[in-house]
Amino acid sequence: MRGPFLVAIAILMLCTAGAQAQPRVMRITVSGSINPASAKYIRDALREAADEDVHAVILRLNTPGGLLQSTREIVADFLSAEVPVIVYVAPGGAQAASAGAFITIAGHIAAMAPGTNIGAAHPVTLGDGENIADSTNIPLAKATNDAAAFARSIAERRGRNVQWAERAVRGSVSVTEREALRDSVIDVVAESTADLLRQIDGRRVAVPGDTVTLRTVDAQVFDREMTFQQEILDILSDPNIAYILLMLGIYGLFFELYNPGAIFPGVVGGICLILAFYSMNTLPVNYAGLALIIFGIILFVLEIKVVSHGLLSIGGIVSLFFGSLMLIESPPGVEFMEVSLSVIITVTACTAAFFLFVVGKGIAIMRKQPTTGLEGLVGETGVVRDTLDPSGSVAVHGEIWKARSASGAPIPEKRSIRVTGVKQLTLLVEESDE
Repeated sequence: MRGPFLVAIAILMLCTAGAQAQPRVMRITVSGSINPASAKYIRDALREAADEDVHAVILRLNTPGGLLQSTREIVADFLSAEVPVIVYVAPGGAQAASAGAFITIAGHIAAMAPGTNIGAAHPVTLGDGENIADSTNIPLAKATNDAAAFARSIAERRGRNVQWAERAVRGSVSVTEREALRDSVIDVVAESTADLLRQIDGRRVAVPGDTVTLRTVDAQVFDREMTFQQEILDILSDPNIAYILLMLGIYGLFFELYNPGAIFPGVVGGICLILAFYSMNTLPVNYAGLALIIFGIILFVLEIKVVSHGLLSIGGIVSLFFGSLMLIESPPGVEFMEVSLSVIITVTACTAAFFLFVVGKGIAIMRKQPTTGLEGLVGETGVVRDTLDPSGSVAVHGEIWKARSASGAPIPEKRSIRVTGVKQLTLLVEESDE
């Protein structure tokens, strides 16, 4: 009995050892612009992979581009990574444009799914619409030369097509996955993650101080999602969110100033403004647009104080709309850095509706003739009880009031009168034909 028992234990230990030896591959996903949040997400994932002895990291990438500073941080992390990094442009229809091209060629293994494209890495000076070949644009020329050198250095480090990398920067060249494979821009075209892992199995890649043979054909793939903090930072990098937070912050402070002590609008407005400023720190803000938005709000406020018959409100709507269009000064063709026109129209329409109708109704009520109290008696009619010469008494609404003739002329008994004012509980009246 002892022999079979020992054999069973040995088989169990072998199975356990085999399970433990199964390589683990971490998969992370970046879908959207490259920003500080995505850079931190990738850095944290690489550190975690190194600490947990993960065999390799797959970055599933789909991006139209992003900030060059964040791109440099990601590339630096790739070049110093102790774990092999596999950049996989997927799914079909995805792109690795602009910043995405730098990130893709910086991976130890670069792969693309069918129906994807890579390239168009030329830097565009924010707010410039000049031709990219314009040699008189010194800032743009400097940025282009810097980006071209950056692309060449990455391609040389990874043994990829240096000439293509430079053309992607200087000429905004963009190619399909098959063209990229033919030109030695990428290493693999794979239908899926499983197909990718099968194709790269056995390849040798260089990591700092060592060479690693990839064992991925039977690897266990697990996903590593963004943390809650990283998701919040990623959301705040959206120009639409930045614009909405800015408007909420302005409105919050506006309501707090007109309702001192309300507290809640001021607190919410302050928080929204701080978050908006953080978000705009990563975006190309046009301060003329910001000034137009603030000027529009000022015109709306003046509409409350000044009778302009709607002219100030119309000016506020026009100023707010054009200021919103100008707020984010995105380069030509970089739609992901623009505030959506539908968001601008919605915010402008809601603002106009509020000030033109809600505030307008409030102003109308404030200016309405009082109907209660002493002020409510002005304009009412009554009958003289005792001749006013110039003082006496009148009956108004079935009540007896002291009264005095507003003109000083006597008003006989039983004559109709109209109240023109109230002074120290004495009605000022005039004779009426009613």
